[in-house]
Amino acid sequence: MNNKGKIELKKMLVAAMFVALTVSLSGFSIPVGTAKCFPVQHMMNVIAAVFLGPVYAVLSAFVTSLIRNIMGTGSLLAFPGSMVGALLCSVIYHKSKKLWACYIGEIIGTGIIGGLLAYPVALLLMGNAKVAVLTFVLPFLISTCGGTMIAAILIGIMDKTKVLDYLKRQIR
Repeated sequence: MNNKGKIELKKMLVAAMFVALTVSLSGFSIPVGTAKCFPVQHMMNVIAAVFLGPVYAVLSAFVTSLIRNIMGTGSLLAFPGSMVGALLCSVIYHKSKKLWACYIGEIIGTGIIGGLLAYPVALLLMGNAKVAVLTFVLPFLISTCGGTMIAAILIGIMDKTKVLDYLKRQIR
């Protein structure tokens, strides 16, 4: 196997571990006023963006959403939010190499764009005609802000202790 094949295999294995971790922790929530923040998918979007890049970050989000739907622990709304957030934050990070830009990309991608894309999913695929266009933006923002803050703390600790660079080198 050539070096490129080894790198892709490492990324695939890390992505699979991220999916397993995200699915197993997806029931974790934090009460925020009258809402609940489900931060794990958003935390993993950011971590996958930093370590794996756009392709594997989006694939991880897709497979996580698919498994959760098959298990009955997720809904179709997980697809637009998680995948758009993973794509935007990973593309921004890999173009800018700025962690803060990655965090903002996740919040905008999942919270705003994903929240808006959830409307047609709810309307057309789930048959829910009683939802308004902005119905999902606030709940998506609450969860993505929580997950992004947790990811920022974890990545910040890894960056300060030089673990971040070490782990990135192991995948590449």
